[in-house]
Amino acid sequence: MTTTTAHSFTPTVLAERRRQAVDAVLADVRRLTAQGTPDRAALSAITARLEQLAAHKDLFSRTDFPPPDETAGVGASTRYRLNPEDGDGGLALYLNSINPGKTTAPHDHTTWAVIVAVEGQEVNRLYERTDDRSDPARARIHLAQEFTVRPGASIAFLPDDIHSIAVVGTEPTLHFHLYGQPLETLTGRVAIDPDTGEVKNYNAAYFRPSVAVA
Repeated sequence: MTTTTAHSFTPTVLAERRRQAVDAVLADVRRLTAQGTPDRAALSAITARLEQLAAHKDLFSRTDFPPPDETAGVGASTRYRLNPEDGDGGLALYLNSINPGKTTAPHDHTTWAVIVAVEGQEVNRLYERTDDRSDPARARIHLAQEFTVRPGASIAFLPDDIHSIAVVGTEPTLHFHLYGQPLETLTGRVAIDPDTGEVKNYNAAYFRPSVAVA
């Protein structure tokens, strides 16, 4: 009996298998979110489905999704959009490759999100907001929990959840990030300085465009 590996497929066939796998996951996620914004239970089901996709490492190699060059600097990142044909409407699935050393300010998403690792480790710091939100320029948050996203250990967020990340270890990440809406459209999300409480518009201050994958 002959064993088939990813190396047995031409790039065109591999890309088609990847497209079919991504489309199948997104179809399942659309069914799970058909009633609107998912709750924690629905996010758990979405996470489990995305973890099934992450198990197909042959479809998501570093050859096809290379990390930023080391010359790009500590913490450089590349975000690949896996369903660019959906444009600004609905779900957005990305594959992020981030070099070790990357950190972000605490921020929200204003939509739900699921993060699942193929390779690499990302420490997520989860915050609780404790002010009354009466001042749009200031916020008060405190660190509630830390969780390391790695293969087999995923995380999910509701729209108002606040987190920051720190990429640790020696290898770049290769992580799925699935959002209820494309990041490019989330113009209202905010970043919060945990020391001063200053609030900034996250996209305006930090956001960089994604790379579309055909």
